[in-house]
Amino acid sequence: MLHFTKMNGAGNDFIVLDNSDGTLKLNKTQIAKLCDRHHGIGADGLLILELPQNSTNFRMRYYNADGSEAEMCGNGARCFGRFAANLSGKTKEVSFETPAGIITAQFIGTDVCIRMGNPHSLVINACVLDPEANQLLEANLNLLDIDNLIDDHLLKIHTINTGVPHAVVFVDDVEKIDVCNLGAKLRYHKYFKPQGRNINFVEQIGKQDIKVRTYERGVEYETLSCGTGMVASALIFHKLFNATTPINVHVRSGDMLSVLFQQNNAIYQDVTLTGPAEIVFEGKIELTSQ
Repeated sequence: MLHFTKMNGAGNDFIVLDNSDGTLKLNKTQIAKLCDRHHGIGADGLLILELPQNSTNFRMRYYNADGSEAEMCGNGARCFGRFAANLSGKTKEVSFETPAGIITAQFIGTDVCIRMGNPHSLVINACVLDPEANQLLEANLNLLDIDNLIDDHLLKIHTINTGVPHAVVFVDDVEKIDVCNLGAKLRYHKYFKPQGRNINFVEQIGKQDIKVRTYERGVEYETLSCGTGMVASALIFHKLFNATTPINVHVRSGDMLSVLFQQNNAIYQDVTLTGPAEIVFEGKIELTSQ
């Protein structure tokens, strides 16, 4: 029997497993089945705690719901931090390795604040796409005079990597966007091949506030929130509108999370994401061989 913990970070839900003894070996099919909401536990992704390879407290492995491994997950990292703290008895801070770099988690009441690795590959006005025609209209040009024309299928897209690659599209009313349909078209667009992108649709709702809806790669659906997507959206919001920190990010679950950062010339540093991370329940499940 496999012992698991189910956790929730702003509506993004995860299965968390302790593999500190190194005996657990899961294949892609098993992970996908555990994350299946009809045949398994159900989750947006799976987190595995391992012993560190360097000088941190732990190592985090993150797997999407389809069983593919990803470099980083912001909401997952906050849940992982809470789980690791409970396991180790640490009450103030834990640090852990990820393929995207070392993450530090601090605990502020029921919230967890993670300090993320430095984002990179920021491109404002990376491209203009016509997703209906699967056509790239322009790329890497100064396109500030081109509006987002959702109804006419013309989208101005900004890109950044906040641990995983993201694309950000600003819209007038995020509630009117068919995130699953349009998000899938952009996620699989040939311009973003081979790895694809997480797609974030963003609406400015205040001087320091944005509302974000995300189509997540690996889940292949809209999730209630995406941590790295919130950070990506907040940084591009700052870049486009010179917004001051903290930037408050409102997500589909109804939660609001806070993004803080420092800017050194064109480089963003000391990026943190603060929001809820809670244990929902624990249980055991029989692990099948396939």
